[in-house]
Amino acid sequence: MSLQTEMLEMINVKLPLEQCSDLFTVKARGGRWTAVDRQEGVIFSSEHLPIQALSFDELKTTVLLNLEGKVMLPGFVDAHMHLDKAYSLPFVRNKSGTLLEAIENYRAVSPAFTKEIIRDRIVKAALSSASFGSAVLRSHLDVPVHLGRDIAMRTIEAALEAREMVGGMVDIQYFPMFFYDPAYERELTEFAFETLLMGIDGVGGAPHLSPNPETNIGWAFRLAQRFDKPIDLHSDESDNPDTKTIDIYCDYVKAGGYGGRATAGHLCSLSAMEHGEAERLIAKMADAGVAAVTLPAVNLYLQGRGDRGNVRRGVTRVRELTEGGVPIAAASDNIQDPFHPFGRGDLLQIGLMTAYAAHLAKEEDIVTVLRMLTSNPATITGVKQYGIAAGNPASFVVLDARLEEELFQELPSSRWVYNKSKWTFASKLSRFGLEPSLSGSPA
Repeated sequence: MSLQTEMLEMINVKLPLEQCSDLFTVKARGGRWTAVDRQEGVIFSSEHLPIQALSFDELKTTVLLNLEGKVMLPGFVDAHMHLDKAYSLPFVRNKSGTLLEAIENYRAVSPAFTKEIIRDRIVKAALSSASFGSAVLRSHLDVPVHLGRDIAMRTIEAALEAREMVGGMVDIQYFPMFFYDPAYERELTEFAFETLLMGIDGVGGAPHLSPNPETNIGWAFRLAQRFDKPIDLHSDESDNPDTKTIDIYCDYVKAGGYGGRATAGHLCSLSAMEHGEAERLIAKMADAGVAAVTLPAVNLYLQGRGDRGNVRRGVTRVRELTEGGVPIAAASDNIQDPFHPFGRGDLLQIGLMTAYAAHLAKEEDIVTVLRMLTSNPATITGVKQYGIAAGNPASFVVLDARLEEELFQELPSSRWVYNKSKWTFASKLSRFGLEPSLSGSPA
């Protein structure tokens, strides 16, 4: 066993989720936290080496570190991604920028994607996310059974192979988007049974896009209950205020005793409807125990395409959901594909977009946003023993910032990621050049 696996001690650590200005000393042994202690002030120690000064190889063999006031967060949890579609933009475009064209265009070319192509995209996107600090990813998978079982199954096989390949760096949960169509019910049900027996983690779908949303939700719940799996549905990804499948979803969750095991992603129509109706649905979600995931980057990109002037931006009612008692996370969604041409799996970047889109930029809002990237999605995705506390697995990211606000002001490039009982990634930004003096002449 290596020295770093045996012991790790870091001093002068800033822990924003503790919501205090104190610095901490944290200790880990065998990949688990053993102590998280408040300091009375800055500790000066020649034995603890500054993390900024170490190469990655040096970092891996150093057990006493000085973070010099840098921020530490538990490893990010990205609760809604599409790893199988990531980086497919060069092969499939979206001229209108709409959700429907993205779906149609991707489905048209998906038969040409081999298992190896899909697997390599998942690996690339997962490792990119991990390099920015994510420790757990939940990915929805495109499984177009109506195009043929073999086409759908190659994505499942690619996903399971990719998970094995990156398992030493990051954990991945998979929720296939089972698109319910009565004409293919038997084939879809048989396929879903097989995938869940293969190790797929839960039941996904997009009932607001199916021919009969209520029948779709009922089918998905029967499937989830049969295998005792959580359910995570794309919900009401639409500008139409009359799109309210979340109403039916909540009924099934409450009737089935699925509170705490059901998640709704997107909820765009919630922001388009009259406030009183939105309040009713939010209260219903809280009562039923349905969690929410907002996808600000993709919803800002796709929604409101038909509007002129006052453009609806599609991001759900983040503040109202939070204040209404609905657990809510912010997540990456799509990365460089026809649904969203940008992104890199950096949850800190998604947090910044959430702060902008939801007007969560007051000093007291910063920790709220940070929780949407860490503890909230950990709860939503069922991650156990999460957080920087004695007894929990030591999974964390150190960021080159000393105040919570700096995380979103600077999006620090310098980060150090620890997961699976080892340092997994490190990146350090070096800038070179002359800084202008106050007089305007070179310093």
